[in-house]
This record gives sequence, C-alpha cells and structure tokens, in this order.
Amino acid sequence: MKKILPLLCLICTGFVWSQEANNLNEALIVAQKEHKKVLLYFSGSDWCAPCIKFKKTIINDPLFQEFAKTNLVVVNADFPRLRKNKLSTEQEKANEMAAEAFNQEGVFPRIVVLDEHKKILKKWDGLPTETVDQFIKALQ
Repeated sequence: MKKILPLLCLICTGFVWSQEANNLNEALIVAQKEHKKVLLYFSGSDWCAPCIKFKKTIINDPLFQEFAKTNLVVVNADFPRLRKNKLSTEQEKANEMAAEAFNQEGVFPRIVVLDEHKKILKKWDGLPTETVDQFIKALQ
C-alpha cells in the first residue's frame, strides 16, 4: 500500500494539469478527438541539463500547465541513460519511433509542436530562450 499511494498521487497530479500521453500515437488519437495540438519533447531526463531545465522552467510551470490543460496533448519521449531510470521495452520502442519520425539528428532537447494530423507547426532545437509567457504565445 505504501508503494501504491505515491504512484496514484503521481498519476493523478500528472493528469490534472494537462492531457498527457505515453507515446506519440496515443497523443495523436487524443489530439484528433479533441482538436488539440501535440507538444512532443525529446529529453534525456537524467543526463541532459538543458532538458532538465526545460521541464523545470516550462513544463512544470503553473502557467504552462494551465494552458496545456485545454490546448495540448503533451508527450515526453525520454531517453534516460542510468540503469535505475530504464524505461519499459514498450516505452523505449515508442520513443525510438517518435525519434525516427521527428528527431533523427538526436537533438536534446528538441520540442516539436504538431497538429492533429502530424504536421509540424513549430520546432525548437535546444533549450528555448523564451519565457513561459513567450513560449505559450509561440504555441498559440
């Protein structure tokens, strides 16, 4: 029970602020159904300092979270290196498929905004220089 409660809290809080998806295909289905954009970001959560900063300063910001709740489906294609952070084989495959489609160069972080039909609307290579407000305006 001690292990389940924190997991449930994490799951619940993650879905309160935005529509999240585990993979790009899932995100596109939700985006088509709800007519939202997909924010796909590639990260190295345990080794890429700019990726960690992007998550901390943009993704976790309450202003972004409020915007994302009604406008985006957020997908993190993560590529951790540490064994303790290893993803499931299924998740690794899903992230690799997303990278093959939208990050063949292996840029981290890479942030891609897609419409519901997989068309690229905007892309950032590296840590965005915008403030949270500016970033949200760029997404609109």
